[in-house]
Amino acid sequence: MLLLGCIKEVTDYELVISLPNGLSGFVPITQISDAYSTLLTKQVAQGELPEGLNSLSDMYSPGTLVRCIVASVEKGDDGRRSIKLSIDPKKVNKGLNSSALTTGMLLSGSVSSVEDHGYLIDIGVIGTHAFLPHEKAKNYIKAAKRGPDLKIGQNLNCVIVEVKNEGRVVRLSIDRSEVAASLATEKQNWSLSTLLPGLVVKARVQKVTPFGMKLAFLSYFTGIVDFMHMDPEKSMNYSADQVVKACILCVHPSSKAVRLTLRSAFLHPGGSPNQLSSDRMGAVVEESTVKAFYKQFGALFELDDGTLAFARLKHLSKNRKSFKPGAFKAGCKHKCRIIDYSLMDEMCVVSLKYQIMVTRFLLYQDIHTGDVVQGKVVSLKPIGMQVKVADGIRGLVPSIHLADVILKQPEKKYNIGDEVKCRVLECNPAGKRLILTLKKSLIQSKLPVLTNYEDAKPGLITHGFVVCAREFGCIVKFYNDVKGLVPKNELSSEPISCPDKVFYEGQVVKVMVLKCEPQQERLLLSFRLSSKSAPEDKSECISEEKQELKYQIGEIVDVKVLKKKDNGLEVSILEDEDNVAAWIATLHLSDFVATSKLLWHCLQEGDVLPRVMCLSEKREHIILSRKSAVISAVQEEQVVRSFSEIQPGMLLTGYVRNVMPFGVFVEFPFGVTGLAPKVSMSDKFVTDTKDHFVVGQTVIAKVMSIDEEKQRVLLNLKVSECSSGDSAAESFALLSQYFKELKEIKDLLKTGESSMAQGLCELEPGKEVQLVVQDVREDGSALFSGSCAEGLTVTATRYHLGDKNIVPGKKMKALVLHVDALTSEVYVSLREELLQQRP
Repeated sequence: MLLLGCIKEVTDYELVISLPNGLSGFVPITQISDAYSTLLTKQVAQGELPEGLNSLSDMYSPGTLVRCIVASVEKGDDGRRSIKLSIDPKKVNKGLNSSALTTGMLLSGSVSSVEDHGYLIDIGVIGTHAFLPHEKAKNYIKAAKRGPDLKIGQNLNCVIVEVKNEGRVVRLSIDRSEVAASLATEKQNWSLSTLLPGLVVKARVQKVTPFGMKLAFLSYFTGIVDFMHMDPEKSMNYSADQVVKACILCVHPSSKAVRLTLRSAFLHPGGSPNQLSSDRMGAVVEESTVKAFYKQFGALFELDDGTLAFARLKHLSKNRKSFKPGAFKAGCKHKCRIIDYSLMDEMCVVSLKYQIMVTRFLLYQDIHTGDVVQGKVVSLKPIGMQVKVADGIRGLVPSIHLADVILKQPEKKYNIGDEVKCRVLECNPAGKRLILTLKKSLIQSKLPVLTNYEDAKPGLITHGFVVCAREFGCIVKFYNDVKGLVPKNELSSEPISCPDKVFYEGQVVKVMVLKCEPQQERLLLSFRLSSKSAPEDKSECISEEKQELKYQIGEIVDVKVLKKKDNGLEVSILEDEDNVAAWIATLHLSDFVATSKLLWHCLQEGDVLPRVMCLSEKREHIILSRKSAVISAVQEEQVVRSFSEIQPGMLLTGYVRNVMPFGVFVEFPFGVTGLAPKVSMSDKFVTDTKDHFVVGQTVIAKVMSIDEEKQRVLLNLKVSECSSGDSAAESFALLSQYFKELKEIKDLLKTGESSMAQGLCELEPGKEVQLVVQDVREDGSALFSGSCAEGLTVTATRYHLGDKNIVPGKKMKALVLHVDALTSEVYVSLREELLQQRP
C-alpha cells in the first residue's frame, strides 16, 4: 500500500513517520535506498565510516513529506501493531516503467551518486537513467542549509523536465518553485498502478456526506476525502459539482480505493504540515468543545486555543459500558489531555480517560533522571530487563542493575508482567533511551542524586555503584553517566591490597566528593565518609583510634573458639598477630534460634568458625555475629548507619533485642534500634508478645515513622508488610540456609569422639531401625533401646505405636521421625503405613 507520510522523528537507525488517520510507522535505516544500503554494508565490512555515508539526521528533518510503501505489519509483545515502511524508490515507484514517464510528472527519487555536473538520481524505474543538473538543485540546497551538496540516500521530490530516448534518459528538477507548481494532468497518462501519493490534482465534488465527500479527478478516477481531511475553514460550504484542489494521500492496491486531502498544507508539493508547539504536548485542557461525534470512530473537538483535536472511541470513556453518546452532542464541553499530534491530519489526539489525565508520564520528555517510576516487566534478555513505564515508553534495566547483588538467574526472581519499582539512571528523550535500576539501595536512597559534574561539590555524600575495581582503585558511576575515581588510598582507613577482591561490579556504595573539575569531567571520590584525623601532639589518641578501627563493622573474619560460656563463645580472630579476643553471643550464631542453641551445644574449644562478621567496634572487646541475613544486609548496603539515614518505608534486617508486653525492640547493625508496637507485630491478633518473638530472633522490619526530636523509630513486623515482593523465593532461601546450617552441625557431630554424637548423625529422619521395647508409659507412649541408639532416649507416642502389640523385650521395626540433638531424644513411629511408604 502506498501512502504519503510526514517525518515525525529522526533517530540513529530509523525514521518515525506520521501517517493519515493518526497512525504511525517507521522506516528502518536499511529501507532508504540501494545506494545508501551499499554504503552501510561497506561500513559493517570495513569497520570504518566510508566516504559519502551520512547519518539520517544529516539528511532528514521532522516535518518533511515523504512517499512510503508498507513493507510489513507486525504484532509486538504488547499486542500493538507495528507498521514497517520503505521510502526506497524501487519499491515506491514499482508501478512505473520507462514508457510511462512524461514531462511534468512528480515522483520520488533518491541521490545515488554525486557527479561533476550534477547528481545521478535513483527513481526506481528499470532501464532509466535520471540526472539532476546542479543548476536545478542549487536553490533547494541553499534553502535546505544542509551543506554545499546533496547527500547519497537523500530522498527528493522530483519533477521530470525532459524525457529522451523513449524514457531511457530523463532530466529532473527539484527547484522548489517548479515542484510547488506541479499539477497532475490527464496528459501524463496516470493509471491506477502508477498513481502516486503526494500528487496534487484538480477534482470535482460528486457527493457530500457528514463523514466526508466523494471526488472525481483525472477524468475517470474517484476518491474519498474523510471528515478529518476537509479544509476546516470550508468544511460546511462544500457542494456537488464544485471544483477543488486535492492531494492524494494513499492508494490501496487491492480495494483500489484512493483517499485524498483538501488541507491547504498539502496542496503545494513540497509543503510542510503545521506542527504543535512542544509545550502543548501532554497539556490538560479544562474545556474542549465537541464539534462533531462519529459513532463508529470518535469525536472531533475544538480546544481552548482553536486547535482541532480528535479522540478515538476507546478514549472517550473508561470502558464501553460507561460510555454515554448523549454526552458528546455538538457544543458539549469536556476535560481532556493532549496525548499525541498527527502531522498528517494536522490535528491533536486527545483522551478523556481519567487514568491518562492523572498519569505522570506520557512522553520520554516527562521523565527526569532520578525519578522513581512504576513499570511492568515486558521481557528478560541477557543484556537486561525491558520495562514498560507507560504506553509508548519503555526502559532497559541492565543486567547488573536487576538487584543489589548480581543475579545469575533473574528469571527465578522476575516474571513477565510483574510490577516493579525502578529509578531512572539516564533518560535521553531524543534517542528514546531510558536506563533504569532496580537496586533497592539506589531506589530508597534519600541522599542527593548526582546528575552532572557541576553539582559535585567537595564534601557531598551520595550513593553510586561500582563499575570497575582494579589495583589503582574503584571507578564509581552515578546518574547521567557521571563517574569518578576512588583512589586506592581512599578505599578504606585500612590498606586494601587487592580492591578487585573486596569490591565488585554493580555494588552500591556511599561516597564523598573530594574534588571535581567539571570542564574536564574529572571527579575524585572517597569511601572514607568522615575525617578521623587527630592532632599530631596526641599520639595516644591516635593509637587508641587505630585500635578502635582495627575491625570495621561488616568486616568478615575467621575465628577460633577459646572458651564456652552459658550465653555465648569467647573466640580469637585468626590471622591476627595480637590474638585479638572477641565475643559471639549464642543467639548470634545463626538466624534460627533453635539452630543457634544447637550449634553452641556442638561447638568445642579449638573449633574454627569461618565467615563471622564484626557487629560492634567497642574498644574493650569486639562483638561478632554469624547471622547470614544480617551479614548479607551489611554487605549489600541494606543498612542505616545513623538515625538521620532512616526513612519511612525502608525494609531493614535486624534482631530482637527485647520482648516487652507492649511490643518488641529491634536492633540493627550500627546500633540503631526501633520499637514494633503490639498492634504492628503480627498479622494475627497478639495476646501475649512472648508467644510471637524471642530475644535474638532475626527479623525483617519496615519503618513506619520516625520522631527526630525524641530519636524514636516505630516499626512494623507483619509478614504481609515486610516482604520485598517475591515471598516464595525468600522462603526457599531461608529454608536452604536452615538445611545448610543443619548439615554443618551434623559435620561437627561426626568429628566428635562421643559415640552418642555419632549415633545422632546416623539416625536421620526416614531411616528404618531395629529396636527393643524397654517400657510402656502410663500415657500410652513407649521407650525403646537398640545398638544404633546407645545413650539416646528413643520414644514413640501412643498414636505412632499403631495397633502393634507392645511388650517389653520385644524386637520391632521402627521409622525415625525426628532427632533432637539438644536433648538427645529420638522420636520414632511403628505405624505400618509409614514403614511401607519408605522407599
